[in-house]
Amino acid sequence: MNEKRMPAAGNENSEANNPVRSGWRSLYLKEDWWAIWIGLSLMAIAILLFHQGSTFLKSLAINPGGLKWTSLDQLLHHFSINATMYLLQFISWLVIFGASSRIMGVKLSKFIPSFVFLYILSLVMFSVAGWVNAAKFNLEAPLVALVVGLVLANAVKLPAWMDSAFRVEYFIKVGIVLLGATFPITLVLTAGPVAILQATIISIITCAVIYFTATRMFKLDKRLAAVLGVGGSVCGVSASMAIAASVNAKKEHLYTSVTLVVGWALAMILVLPFLSQALGLSAGVAGAWIGTSEFADAAGFAAASAYGKMAGHEDVAIKAFTLMKVIGRDLWIGIWSIVWALVATIVWEKKETGGRPKAGEIWRRFPKFVLGFFLASMLMTLVTSGYSAADFNSVVKPNLIMPLVSLRSWTFIFCFLSIGLTTRFRALEPVGWKAFSAFTIGVVVNVILGYILSVHVFAERWGAL
Repeated sequence: MNEKRMPAAGNENSEANNPVRSGWRSLYLKEDWWAIWIGLSLMAIAILLFHQGSTFLKSLAINPGGLKWTSLDQLLHHFSINATMYLLQFISWLVIFGASSRIMGVKLSKFIPSFVFLYILSLVMFSVAGWVNAAKFNLEAPLVALVVGLVLANAVKLPAWMDSAFRVEYFIKVGIVLLGATFPITLVLTAGPVAILQATIISIITCAVIYFTATRMFKLDKRLAAVLGVGGSVCGVSASMAIAASVNAKKEHLYTSVTLVVGWALAMILVLPFLSQALGLSAGVAGAWIGTSEFADAAGFAAASAYGKMAGHEDVAIKAFTLMKVIGRDLWIGIWSIVWALVATIVWEKKETGGRPKAGEIWRRFPKFVLGFFLASMLMTLVTSGYSAADFNSVVKPNLIMPLVSLRSWTFIFCFLSIGLTTRFRALEPVGWKAFSAFTIGVVVNVILGYILSVHVFAERWGAL
């Protein structure tokens, strides 16, 4: 196992594996900043076109995921009449990610053919999700992308150079900034104190359980324990990445957390909806329980949607899940990033080196894309604050918010495919039974505590949705 410490954690193509880039140059040499520039630029373009009455971005953000096609002829017809827009969309993504990746040191001769493969495969994933019976079999696009990526990576020996476009961190960081653009900060306020309180209880207790179980019971590395703790208590993949950067964790620590998060997220998709059905939970209560128990947004959306359809109130289940997971728990990414950066620099490294940590070290490790999330959220609040609820739902949402949601969905598909395509089961041995056990204990605590809070303590709040 490589013992080298990484300045930022990520896949083999991340700038984390290059010499530390600091100062003004980091503004164009680091993925965090590029995620902010890209996310805010797409948001600014969307707002400008919206105010001009243009629907161009809405057309450009197209994907076949909402088709509900019943025959391949319908699917092929969709692609034939929208071929120009798909071509423009592909070129746009290629320019956005290709140019920025080239500036960060990736060779275009490798990136371009690999990204072509990634984009085509993403179209297939959206197409599968657009099948009329997809929801019945839980064939949500991100989950299908993850599974297909895993199968391809482990059944077919893809050339190593293709990893140049499978940039897991980059795609999820852009997606998180766009997530802020599609969730005005007012939604956090209107979610009420219950959602925030429940998310806070879950995040703190689960993180503490995993961390102290890992370090005290199983004697695991404290940096690995921190990454596992936040990965299991907040938003799995993206949280693991953020905390790995904050505590200067090893690459293997990140891969261990991502592996466990992905495995348990897939398991929860199958378990939680059917448990909720067996317990006779209302859609709102089940959605909140799923929101406190799932480890990934895509997996949680799939589970909440699945149970919502079982209960006949899909929108209610998704709303409750969104309040708990996307708005409540995911906001803890930034909080934990600051907390663990402080712990790593002021406590751990002071003991390890005997020196005083530099104040700038905390800023260097803090995941800057989290700032992009909050900035995008606040800007969208300002832009949409003058609209009535009726105008927001009939005008703003379909013409401004939904195109950004679709663009975010593309980045998430790129990310989940990349996770699968860069995950080789043969390389997952470092997980070990100790890391698995510590994380699994946290899973049990998370699920039980989430059930108690959602079904008993705050049942009235969630049942009223």
